[in-house]
Amino acid sequence: MSRIVILGAGIAGHTVARNLNLWIDKQHEIVVVSPNARWNWIPSNIWVGVGRMSEADVTFDLAEIYGKTRVDFRQAKALSIHPEGDGVDAHSFVEVEYTLPAKSGQREKIAYDYLVNATGPKLNFAATEGLGPEHGHTVSVCTAAHALEANEKLQANIAAMRAGERRTFVIGTGHGTCTCQGAAFEYIYNVDHELREAGVRDKGDIVWLSNEYELGDFGMGGVHITRGGYVTNGKTFAESLMVERGIEWITRAHVTRVEAGKIHYETLDGGFHVQEFDFSMLIPPFSGVGLKAFDRTGGDITASLFAPNGFMRVDADYTPRPYLQWSARDWPKTYQSPVYPNLFAVGIAFAPPHLISKPMQSANGTPINPAPPRTGMPSAAMAKTVARSIHDMLKGAPAPTCSASMAEMGAACVASTGSGFFKGSAVTMTVFPVVPDFQTYPEHGRDDRLTFGEIGLAGHWMKYLLHHAFIYQARLRPGWSVMPD
Repeated sequence: MSRIVILGAGIAGHTVARNLNLWIDKQHEIVVVSPNARWNWIPSNIWVGVGRMSEADVTFDLAEIYGKTRVDFRQAKALSIHPEGDGVDAHSFVEVEYTLPAKSGQREKIAYDYLVNATGPKLNFAATEGLGPEHGHTVSVCTAAHALEANEKLQANIAAMRAGERRTFVIGTGHGTCTCQGAAFEYIYNVDHELREAGVRDKGDIVWLSNEYELGDFGMGGVHITRGGYVTNGKTFAESLMVERGIEWITRAHVTRVEAGKIHYETLDGGFHVQEFDFSMLIPPFSGVGLKAFDRTGGDITASLFAPNGFMRVDADYTPRPYLQWSARDWPKTYQSPVYPNLFAVGIAFAPPHLISKPMQSANGTPINPAPPRTGMPSAAMAKTVARSIHDMLKGAPAPTCSASMAEMGAACVASTGSGFFKGSAVTMTVFPVVPDFQTYPEHGRDDRLTFGEIGLAGHWMKYLLHHAFIYQARLRPGWSVMPD
């Protein structure tokens, strides 16, 4: 009998758990550890953030779902990994601290035979002074609770505009090394749509503020898309969307500080600027959740398992090299730790070997470049791959049997640009591969036949249907296992 422990129950962790529950023999144990009581379909938080959905529409109770399976759910926060055990017990274990109210603060050692780190990111609002909803002056849509607060403040601004006041909305990224521009990209268009629906768009200035070198970078080094039979770059595509809607933009920006009504930022040319606002939603940078690792003697081995940003090292090539020597083959395939074969990391929890976008520094030496995206379809693909490999290793395979390199997989993104059955729209994009491979596709790094984009009402219907389809699947409804991730 073996025990598989999964740290995290987001898109990646829950995908590992539900597939292992289906695939592996019943003598094996599956334990899921998550500090959160509820699962959140994060892509739809942007609709919560404009009042088009409730928190209940995008979340469900994890204990209830896992109670219908043989998954042992522990509402707890992982603190440290002990892959060699300790002086008392040679068995690998992870130490957790319970967040369940009845056990709050209690600690436990959970032994494992296989461990999957799917903890996701820490929302590092503290990296920028004054950033965030809890101790700062900006709102967020990174969690359902954050999105509820964002909508409250949005509606207050709309009410003021109806009373004749003018308002400035600034939406984008709150640090020079942020990822997840896509969430902010969706949100800004939904805010624009809501202002138009409320009849107050003429009283609002909307500004996109981003660390991208150009619009349409998205942390993927930009993209060339096929649209209407022609190939165009993501910059032109994104700029046209903003021009059509009267949205201004500021790129190549690192937010240095936020105070009430003012965003201070530095640009690549070394200049320092101030952007005033009445409402601002800025995505924070991500870091690892702070897991520690110790050997059998209690020695700290965190630096050997994790990169400096707190994400776990896997089977990638982390050898430092100049940008022009980066390769698609640097990216991991199996997500197995090179140090401990029974340890994996998936989703945002794994450490990328390098950026996808070209690294940039301001004239003052400040890094201003988007981090690689690792959410959505890529997270689910690598999670399912790791689940299959663990299944096969339990059957006797000596090593992982499946691979899911981001340099060999595509991704589809349906980004809402306004919610409404007849008035809504969405940008529908596919990218293949996620990490550009200029050796295979020398012109643009990607397959132009499989990388395309369109915008329209049909995309909104697709986004809405996908929302319900993925929640249906995550809730393990009948037939969920035959649905694509």
